[in-house]
Amino acid sequence: MDDRHARIAVITGAAQGLGRETAMVLAAAGHRVVLIDLQSPDAVLAELRAAGHDGLALIGDVADETFVQHAVAATAKAFGAADVLINNAGISHIMPAERLSATQWRRVMDVNLLGPFLLCRDFGRAMLERGSGSIVNVASVAGLRGVAHRSAYNASKHGLIGLTHTLAAEWGGRGVRVNAVCPGWIKTEMDVADQSPDTYTDSDIIDRVPMARFAHPRDVAEAIAFLADPVRSAFINGVSLPVDGGWTADIGWDSLRRRTRQAPANP
Repeated sequence: MDDRHARIAVITGAAQGLGRETAMVLAAAGHRVVLIDLQSPDAVLAELRAAGHDGLALIGDVADETFVQHAVAATAKAFGAADVLINNAGISHIMPAERLSATQWRRVMDVNLLGPFLLCRDFGRAMLERGSGSIVNVASVAGLRGVAHRSAYNASKHGLIGLTHTLAAEWGGRGVRVNAVCPGWIKTEMDVADQSPDTYTDSDIIDRVPMARFAHPRDVAEAIAFLADPVRSAFINGVSLPVDGGWTADIGWDSLRRRTRQAPANP
């Protein structure tokens, strides 16, 4: 694609995991990518450039209003106004609700909900002025259902889905689509950090998912790329798309789920 006509995609939480994979997918589709993370995304930027893609790396806190304003200005200076915004940055505190401090609660809300709002608002202004743009918020199956010991995380993801629906209703008629993906468990660095003998094991997830595996980052990145595409998803606005291998569709129990994976005996 001619760089003069390349679409500009901003991706938060881009230094690793799903953010990194989304950057790779969108860059391969012809986007110039802006990588935002609290830790340095320079290694991902180097990987993109080695593959012949262009990008920009910014280090900062998505919950910091001043940094978000800087990110908008830096993106515009380097490439022009953003066409796509992927709100992927997120954190979790796994513990019983009665032990969660107000400080921990606020930090999860700041990163997972305030940050996406600030980014939507500030990057969205130029999209609204231009009359086109796509925003994809990375929520979770935890934003559709409840999961014990994740009160702040679940509440933040429910809120992110609410923000998605509201902005879709408010901005859709002005040319800006806002959607969300709701991944199930993805085998990423965040999963490794969250997982311990006291939280969950691989088999806990595999036994629960009808497709009998974790999501791969590419599974979710491709769904994000679809929702970001102005042609393939041109009339999709305000959806919260589960990318969960059937997790939210199946209300059965583990032994039944395991039996369904066995080929039926010949009659």
